[in-house]
Amino acid sequence: MKLKFLFIVLLPKLLLAQQPPSIIPQPVEIQMSRGFFVIDNNTSVHFDKQQKATEPAVQFLQKMVQNISGYSLKVNKPGKNTINLVLSNASHLPKEGYQLSVTNSSLTIKASSYGGIFYGIQSLLQTLPQVRTNESLHVPCMLINDYPRFSWRGMHLDVSRHFFSADVVKEYIDLMALYKMNTFHWHLVDDQGWRMEIKKYPKLTQVGAWRVDQTDKLWGNRPQAKPEEPANYGGFYTQQQLKEIVAYAKARNITIIPEIEMPGHVASAIAAYPQLSCTQMPQLPLTGGNYTNMASNYCAGNEAVFSFIEDVLTEVMEIFPSTYIHIGGDEVDKEPWKKCPRCQQRIQKEGLKNEEELQSYFIKRIERFIISKKRKLIGWDEILEGGLAPEATVMSWRGESGGIQAAKMGHDVVMTPGTPCYFDAYQAGPEGEPYAGGGFNTLRNVYDYDPVPKELNTAEHQHVLGAQGNVWTENISTTEHLEYMVLPRMLALAESVWSPPGKKNWENFYSRLKVHFKAFDQKGLHYSPGNFTVKINPISQSGKLSVNLSSDSPEATVYYTLDGSVPGLSSTKYTSPIPVESTQTIKAVSVLNDKVMNLVPVEQKFAIHKAIGGTVQYTNAPSKYYPADGPNSLTDGIRGKSNPGKFWIGISNDDLIATVDLGSEKKISKIGLGCLQSYKDWIFLPQTVKFEVSTDGQHFQEVGSLVNDIPVTALNPIMRDFETKFSALNVRYIRVTAATVKACPKGHPGEGKPGWTFADEITAD
Repeated sequence: MKLKFLFIVLLPKLLLAQQPPSIIPQPVEIQMSRGFFVIDNNTSVHFDKQQKATEPAVQFLQKMVQNISGYSLKVNKPGKNTINLVLSNASHLPKEGYQLSVTNSSLTIKASSYGGIFYGIQSLLQTLPQVRTNESLHVPCMLINDYPRFSWRGMHLDVSRHFFSADVVKEYIDLMALYKMNTFHWHLVDDQGWRMEIKKYPKLTQVGAWRVDQTDKLWGNRPQAKPEEPANYGGFYTQQQLKEIVAYAKARNITIIPEIEMPGHVASAIAAYPQLSCTQMPQLPLTGGNYTNMASNYCAGNEAVFSFIEDVLTEVMEIFPSTYIHIGGDEVDKEPWKKCPRCQQRIQKEGLKNEEELQSYFIKRIERFIISKKRKLIGWDEILEGGLAPEATVMSWRGESGGIQAAKMGHDVVMTPGTPCYFDAYQAGPEGEPYAGGGFNTLRNVYDYDPVPKELNTAEHQHVLGAQGNVWTENISTTEHLEYMVLPRMLALAESVWSPPGKKNWENFYSRLKVHFKAFDQKGLHYSPGNFTVKINPISQSGKLSVNLSSDSPEATVYYTLDGSVPGLSSTKYTSPIPVESTQTIKAVSVLNDKVMNLVPVEQKFAIHKAIGGTVQYTNAPSKYYPADGPNSLTDGIRGKSNPGKFWIGISNDDLIATVDLGSEKKISKIGLGCLQSYKDWIFLPQTVKFEVSTDGQHFQEVGSLVNDIPVTALNPIMRDFETKFSALNVRYIRVTAATVKACPKGHPGEGKPGWTFADEITAD
């Protein structure tokens, strides 16, 4: 009886051992066996003492096991069960790759680099409890062969807009390390705060690191401070703290890339040393998003500026041993340069064409200095303007176009497009979510991202180093909020940049993620439980419209109503696309474990007209970054809102020319086109709109033409329907031509650059 009882007790563990552990990112190859390796007080870690490089990994493993169990792992001592760390070039494993072999009596991690040893340990740790336990530690018997897809697996943190202590930064690094992220992009300088001690220029932190505390106001509503107000918010890192954090990160196989902004976003430096700007007028660091009448650029015509930057970068490079130094280069307001005699003299002396080439001169000059120190320059994609520095690496944030352009030029790139790599954007809701300002990047969006654009050929793929998640902190001022915005999206990105595409599976990832949620709960980490917002996707084809409802959660069920009532468990359960045959409003919620997961139901109104469901063809392709819900978005019955969200088709450089096939002839007497103007987003109403009709798709008759009478300088968002009426005709095809504003107006931040046309619907009645 005792033997039988013992078998019953052990059976669940034996069966459990056959299931792969919930490791994130998903390993390249994992083979499970029966049994466990037990870690206890008799366990010893063995490594070659001649390989001093392995010692930090040994110490890390000892500390982690001690924290969760109290066991003190012996080092190179005889024991009944051993953990072997084997660092050897003979392993033939890729850089940062590892092999983890677990049997009942031994556990061996083999790698050709320190990073591989460390990542083998991280996979081992993910099989163990994440908090203190009194139980023995069981590692399932298995064989893992694993290596990363990309060399750059990054996370970014802005500590200028809101300051985070050294301890919080270390916590951030720990989270990155657990999920095999290897590059920490540290945004140390911006208009609102200079965060690194520079010994030669003490005012950078005495003055530039402090501003008037306005954390009680939304970022964009913060007025510029007055001189008599106390500068009581801020902070900075001493060089000693920075050295400690660099060493802390190195032990976790993380390289820190410091970002020292230039030539723009430097109001904090100018507050400390006004002579660095074009105006040379005294000012305070910015307190928020208000830039009016404040200098934010270095003067590109002043030699003293370059001496200052070289001094600063020299101290930066003494602290940070990274190959790359990030110099920003983004969002430079060139208006001060246009008015500055020194900058204009520089343009003339260097034979430059304009301020764009002046920016290129600035970046190239800084690159020469960085290269002289045997480092490499990296910057945001604006460094392409006016000509790219010869050896520069581009970080593509304004979509992927900058990265694509740079890769085709033979430059290395890091992909970090705002969609989906900005983790300060909403990930759910937005009802019930912390304020995020704008944008919507769900966990599923991040997981589905592939950093290699389809526009690149095989030879150009090698220039894509990887991808990075960015966290800008205008609206993030606490550690709890920071954790919430990063978790769990960082895990999704980690799998996207580590695991082979063929190994990625959303449902499987979501299942493994639930184990990590439990660990977050045990550790007291704040995280988003997921996006339960129902996606309402119109399907417009063959002259008919239907709607697909879905949730990111594979376990959730969607319920909906069509009569305006609030949906719940007693409402209609979604099983297949819903036909839309009349003007109506769909409301929907996600339900999980008999609980409605949405604070507010998602709702969408559909307005029926005779072009609904029509197939749309475009003479000029719309931007892939503003595709709305697909090519037929202009006939889906959904009107956009006054912000450039998902229901707007966007096009730049070319006119919007859209031809709608109604599916059959219909009697039509009115046609309309809905458009948006949003000055700050470079979106303008079309200059003219022409409407044409046809019965055969070949011969078109013009039925109306309108000229826009709203000036391009109108600042507030404007939605306008351009409509024409005519005597009723039998129509099968409608063609609409909207003339895009070819250049942003004078005084606009994008002056002279192409504007955008945004359209939401072509209507017909």
